[in-house]
Amino acid sequence: MDAEKILSSLKTGRQYHGQVVHVEEIPARAADYAPESFPISEAVAEMLRSRGIERLYSHQVEAIEAVRAKEHVIVVTGAASGKSLCYNIPVLETLTADPRGRALYVFPTKALAQDQLGKLRGFGLGTLLQAATYDGDTPMSQRGDIRRMARIILTNPDMLHVGILPYHTTWSQFFRRLRYVVIDEVHAYRGVFGSHVGNIIRRLRRICSAYGSTPQFICASATIGNPEELMRILTGLDFRVVSRDGSPVGRKSFVLWNPPFIAKTSIRRSANSEASAIFERLVRNGVKTIVFTRARVTAELIARNVKAQLRRRKTGLDTRIMPYRAGYTAEQRRNIEQLFFSGELIGLVSTSAMELGIDVGGLDAVVMTGYPGSVTSTWQQAGRAGRGSDQSLAFLVAISDALDQYLMRHPQYLFTFPKERVMANPGNPYILESHVLCAAYELPIEEADFDIFGESLAPMLAALENEGSITHRDRWFWAGGISPAPRVNVRCISGKTFAILNQEKGGEVLGTVDEARAYETVHPGAVYLHEGESYLVESLDIGAGIVRVVPADLPYYTQAASIESVRIESADESKECGVGAVCHGTVRVTSQVIGYRRKRLYTDEVLQYISLELPSQEFVTHAVWLVIPRQLAEKVCSSDFDLPGSLHAAEHCSIGLLPLVAMCDRYDLGGVSHPSHPDLGGLPGVFIYDAYPGGVGIAEVAYERIEELLFNVISTVRTCPCEDGCPSCVQSPKCGNNNQPLDKGGAEFLLTSLLALAQEEKSPTLPPTIP
Repeated sequence: MDAEKILSSLKTGRQYHGQVVHVEEIPARAADYAPESFPISEAVAEMLRSRGIERLYSHQVEAIEAVRAKEHVIVVTGAASGKSLCYNIPVLETLTADPRGRALYVFPTKALAQDQLGKLRGFGLGTLLQAATYDGDTPMSQRGDIRRMARIILTNPDMLHVGILPYHTTWSQFFRRLRYVVIDEVHAYRGVFGSHVGNIIRRLRRICSAYGSTPQFICASATIGNPEELMRILTGLDFRVVSRDGSPVGRKSFVLWNPPFIAKTSIRRSANSEASAIFERLVRNGVKTIVFTRARVTAELIARNVKAQLRRRKTGLDTRIMPYRAGYTAEQRRNIEQLFFSGELIGLVSTSAMELGIDVGGLDAVVMTGYPGSVTSTWQQAGRAGRGSDQSLAFLVAISDALDQYLMRHPQYLFTFPKERVMANPGNPYILESHVLCAAYELPIEEADFDIFGESLAPMLAALENEGSITHRDRWFWAGGISPAPRVNVRCISGKTFAILNQEKGGEVLGTVDEARAYETVHPGAVYLHEGESYLVESLDIGAGIVRVVPADLPYYTQAASIESVRIESADESKECGVGAVCHGTVRVTSQVIGYRRKRLYTDEVLQYISLELPSQEFVTHAVWLVIPRQLAEKVCSSDFDLPGSLHAAEHCSIGLLPLVAMCDRYDLGGVSHPSHPDLGGLPGVFIYDAYPGGVGIAEVAYERIEELLFNVISTVRTCPCEDGCPSCVQSPKCGNNNQPLDKGGAEFLLTSLLALAQEEKSPTLPPTIP
């Protein structure tokens, strides 16, 4: 593939108006192989040879040696670097030498577990090392045999939580003989989900200890900024980090593509239409390509439109592209992959679920429709192209929001800055309490468990005993009957949950959503996405906790608008921030969804605003807040800027850019700005908070890296081509006040004055990144 020739053809097209803002040429890297003399058991070496693997990379050997030294290991290397061999080789060596040994593999999705099962079976394990998936799709008739006979169990955190740990007595032989726990794609365990998984792993360790086993953990992740910290959060254990990647990499041209700015609308052309044009040109050039989108309906739309374009051109290529998304069966996935391998397919359009390690075959190019949300996910998706030493292309097509536009103007962030930290908070009291109850059901809680669950366990047990959920007789016992685990959804905060029912299938449960997110995501009229499929919310029964939806192929998506207020409960930390101060602590948030916008899928055009009457919610969470000194507030006003609008604009842009420093989504966050906040002694303040009861660690990272965040905000506001503020800088799709008031210039003046920067400095130098 000639990347320069393809880029040149794109630039000569009629629709090209300078969209290429940066091309990063990433040089090829030769493989760093381990010595051929590295010892591997003959049985496993034969398995490897049967797969065409003759030599190992240096990072694979480093990981295997660490496992052999009885260390807990996390491998943090690039996509397609052979991370699975880092755990498969030591597991297979041990289990072939120890006929009684067992291993547990945990993946974030059922689809990924099935994919990895296929790879394990490809080693020709036979009956000696029987491997099997054990999840919600496993037939009841097979579960008993799998528990007794399978030596490698592949599952997901949901099933481990609700279908394995509560029934550990039926797994006694497995837990007694458990040698290894493998956790793959650990970067997926962040926020609420990661906080639940941290407690599930602690419950697993506790049960293993009761059966006399202390399994070794072998984990794998995409490159993240804090692998050792994350593993301590998730498991409570210390880990050896293996991060020096020895796999070969072909030359990659990474293109940042910014749709043209349309002055009369103050927005950019749709990323969907731009991605379609790039995809169509790549296919016509014979380039095997995958396009990543955020939703199934968008994937279907792009595939349909590009098929139509190819059909009009009479290329004969329209039958060689198709969607590829979550929700397909393993057989359907294998069929699509086989069509791709054989050359019958040349292009796929996929939801982002496919970035998680699932093998879609060798690709020449990747087109990302919008920033995937983190640097880690960006490289996961880009890494799908150019396996081995082959040359490849990657396109990041920006959407019209502050985060994407920041990256278009600061490409060095993607290519030179450290990856984001992944944060979770197993100690979140709302989450921890539910798992303490589950743990008490599984085994009586003892004082030794304080070391596993943390210092907050003792007061929590006292409170649970007082309310009658547990009883104390030397140990703490579950006072209920059936297991509490089915009432705990590990994908959301515990508390009241809403069941989402598919009316077209007789009320089949699609999933659940906690009350903290329900009004925002499943309000009447909302478009709800599930495994890439879109549904229209017909009704939200608050009293019954039921959401009724129907499948819908709609030309629009929805964004909720809300208003919030914040009161400070406690300020845990504070420090100077320029001439002002920044604090971190606990706040009480009152939030109300007041309406939603319908936005056209392909162009993001606002079609309609619809008001809603929903109850307000109140919850306690963690926040970071800026305190603006009175003199600076007066300076903003005397300089003819609007103080409320300046604070409001700074708040919006800060929320939009916070995912640059902490792996999160802007919808994981909320914010409030106030020109005279009562809890600040009447001083102005800007608050950003975790949008989940109890918090999940995002505000803490924002506090640590506040100056970096504010520098990014200043740069974004200064360089945006709009006059008064737009979605690329200070407007927010969630704003309940219809983005009023906003003062873009005032936000720049406020923050540059706060940090004592020169007002005329167009591109402030970023402060050192805090690791």
